[in-house]
Amino acid sequence: MSRAYCLAAPGHVFHGPYHDTEYGFPQSADAVLFERLVLEINQAGLSWLTILKKRPAFRVAYDRFDIDTVAAYGPDQVARLLGDAGIIRNRLKIAAAIENARRLQQIRQTHGSFASWLDAHHPRDKAEWVKLFGRTFRFTGGEIVGEFLISLGYLPGAHSADCLRYQEVLALSPPWARELRQ
Repeated sequence: MSRAYCLAAPGHVFHGPYHDTEYGFPQSADAVLFERLVLEINQAGLSWLTILKKRPAFRVAYDRFDIDTVAAYGPDQVARLLGDAGIIRNRLKIAAAIENARRLQQIRQTHGSFASWLDAHHPRDKAEWVKLFGRTFRFTGGEIVGEFLISLGYLPGAHSADCLRYQEVLALSPPWARELRQ
């Protein structure tokens, strides 16, 4: 996606800011990582533009992606989410977000944070990551896992080498680039 995205995103009201400040940039805050996972899961079968447009509503609906808050969701919160036209109202995707928050609570107990868990399993190729995510989380197929990891710098490919953002991302030493420097 990088070459085409790098050409199309700049100047676009939704894609431009995401491309220029987030896509491929390393992140470590649990809420940011959890948000990206939930958004990638919700993008399945839809366009990324749809998700970017709905992103503010997702942040409100999922309590700013506070893992502990989402992990405690019960039937009332599920009903609220299913009735929220501002987000993707898919029962399986909602259930996955809640269950994945619960699994992230367990990950924090063993690794301290979601980022530490990701770092502990890096480096891996995409196929190995997909297997790991499949054993660990719900609703995480190959495309979801691949885009999640590319978007956070664990796999290369967010930006083409001639993109202005490529050097910015590289200067932040994303996990995929750390291997090149060793």
